[in-house]
Amino acid sequence: MTQDAMAQAPLAYRMRPKTMDEVVGQSQLLSAGKPLRVMLEKGILPTSIILWGPPGCGKTTMARLMAKLGGYEFLELSAVNAGKKDIMAAVSRQKLFQKKILLFLDEIHRFNKAQQDALLPFVEKGVITLVGATTENPSFEVNSALLSRSRVFVLNQLKLENLRELIDSALIDSENGFGKEKVEISSECKNLIAQMAHGDARSCLNILELSVSLADIDEGNGLKKVSKEIIQSAVQGSHLHYDKNGEEHYNIISALHKSMRDSDVDASVYWLMRMVSAGEDPKYIVRRMIRFASEDIGNADPKALGLACSVKETVMFLGYPECNTALVQLAAYLAKAPKCNASYMAVKRAKSLIHETGSLPVPMIIRNAPTSMMKDMGYGKGYAYAHNDSKAAANQQHLPDELHARKEEIKLYEEKSEVENDQN
Repeated sequence: MTQDAMAQAPLAYRMRPKTMDEVVGQSQLLSAGKPLRVMLEKGILPTSIILWGPPGCGKTTMARLMAKLGGYEFLELSAVNAGKKDIMAAVSRQKLFQKKILLFLDEIHRFNKAQQDALLPFVEKGVITLVGATTENPSFEVNSALLSRSRVFVLNQLKLENLRELIDSALIDSENGFGKEKVEISSECKNLIAQMAHGDARSCLNILELSVSLADIDEGNGLKKVSKEIIQSAVQGSHLHYDKNGEEHYNIISALHKSMRDSDVDASVYWLMRMVSAGEDPKYIVRRMIRFASEDIGNADPKALGLACSVKETVMFLGYPECNTALVQLAAYLAKAPKCNASYMAVKRAKSLIHETGSLPVPMIIRNAPTSMMKDMGYGKGYAYAHNDSKAAANQQHLPDELHARKEEIKLYEEKSEVENDQN
């Protein structure tokens, strides 16, 4: 890229790390002695690689460093718009020029099975070295055949201190950043930019660049002062990392469920609002909480299930944003309620018992006898009507014969004692 073109490129592109030591937030991969750093220093990639991490954590940067340090020609494709013919073009280039080719395939999870299978023979033979990048769990989204021929490296979401480091670097860099300009930005405003980027380096630098461009210049001293208001105007929409069909979706609903189970009210409200803020369907959220009310609370507080169903009606009637408070009310109630998983365990025990014993016949004494022939066959013979008993609980056989003999050992539904509930 020419100097003029570089000057016109976005700040995030201009500030892209050129060495391993300039990469922030990935010390688990790039610190001394770590496998990926050792591979890069040797300039050899013995296997294809899958880089898995959230947006803006450095996947593309690492792929470029791999190509640079290993002497590979870098070819970049996006699985969003690339296809089999693009793969074959990369293969043809390798065969024609006899160069080492590093094919960087961004969003590899977007490739379907047939497209991923098309990569296999060239990866196996070493015709191309594949570096795939994905924000989704590769064990879900990448074919097992391709995954078995690759090494997966997990990249972390960047922390606030990592993003602050990027901001400071951009402000003092005279070649690619704002070092030649008079930019004034307080520590508080730097923290605001870092917080609004949500762990995404690209987003962080984009917000910084736009904020600087929106700042007015003081005619007296030529100073650009970036304020909180300018930063907020530079950010539009939600930048929360949340994929309704991906792993983060399941991670956060799991976090909500476990926070409520452990009676942590604040964490329950936090994870609930993470889903709400990211635009999750409120019907999905309340459906999971209805399940929780019976699975984790049950008869320890029967009102929990009733409240959950009432909130479902509120969600259906009001929708967003008015149903937010009802969802929070329910999450707090479920978190504070006493816990009992007797119903959940009864389901598991009963299913196991049925699987073990099969379709055992109903005892004759409690069978229905709508016809005289069935009565003559003994259906319902000797049945005692419970309401004729002083305790309204007739003592008669209810389980199949095989299980009735094991009645004392079969305990499908067992509620914990109050002491156990208090301890849990």
